[in-house]
Amino acid sequence: MRAGRFALALALAVVAHAAGVRLHPGFAQAVDLFLVLVVLHALDGDSRAGLLGGLAAGSVHDALAGGLFGLFGFADTIVGYGVARLSQRLVIERPSGVLPVAAVAAVVQQAVAVGLAVVLLPDPRLPDPVWLAVRAGTSGVLGTLLFALGRWWRGGADRRRRRKRERLQLG
Repeated sequence: MRAGRFALALALAVVAHAAGVRLHPGFAQAVDLFLVLVVLHALDGDSRAGLLGGLAAGSVHDALAGGLFGLFGFADTIVGYGVARLSQRLVIERPSGVLPVAAVAAVVQQAVAVGLAVVLLPDPRLPDPVWLAVRAGTSGVLGTLLFALGRWWRGGADRRRRRKRERLQLG
């Protein structure tokens, strides 16, 4: 079930990314939907799920980016594993806790990607620090909003289930 939800979320991220790039060419520089997906998926604390989710989302990101294949796959795998391990040590239950985790994850992802590009490419194209800050901020805010939306949705589903169970017991 969890893998199915992740696959659906990845498909939605692909559609949203394609629509964003179509609307504004600089969308991919400012917003990394795949990183946000990896962070939210890894917050459950399952290291294996963080690794595999990071690998899947990063590979899809690589396919859409058109750069060096495997760059974001490797970086997102590291981020997914790191966030999963962090969430095993820290309890992140509030949306405000997701903001710094997602923002730092964006910086770590870019640092790993730049490090790999410097090692692997003869003339790497380094990201602009301003866009790195923008990407970190948008990742933090978007991650916080989606985390809060997910908690609200799960809470509503729990309430609906409880009401249905109570009606069945009364009837």
